[in-house]
Amino acid sequence: MNWLLVACGGAIGASLRYGAGLIISKPHSLFPWTTWSINILGCFLAGIFFAFTQRYPVLQNETRLFFMVGILGGFTTFSSFGLETFQLIRQGQLPLALAYTVSSVVIGVIFLAIGFYLFQMILSSK
Repeated sequence: MNWLLVACGGAIGASLRYGAGLIISKPHSLFPWTTWSINILGCFLAGIFFAFTQRYPVLQNETRLFFMVGILGGFTTFSSFGLETFQLIRQGQLPLALAYTVSSVVIGVIFLAIGFYLFQMILSSK
């Protein structure tokens, strides 16, 4: 059942992301406004949902899977990253939160580049 909740939510989130991209798109801008806007909105919605789960713990199970993992996960994984960072800060783990933030961004971009160039080399050798 949990897989179905995540899958249905993911389909909704991905569809919402696609639709938002069509609405927000700024084709002549160098700054990636669409992704930025979606990530910021996703973080805002994750914050609202997190506040609700603190007040109503019953929302921490199936509803969390459907909304946070499914819908917001399909909309943006940045919302999960933002929530996890915020939780570390709330727990007084500021150095760990900073390490998580910086390493996620820097290592993520490095691995994206490695994957890109590695796959380019494989394709060009054929």
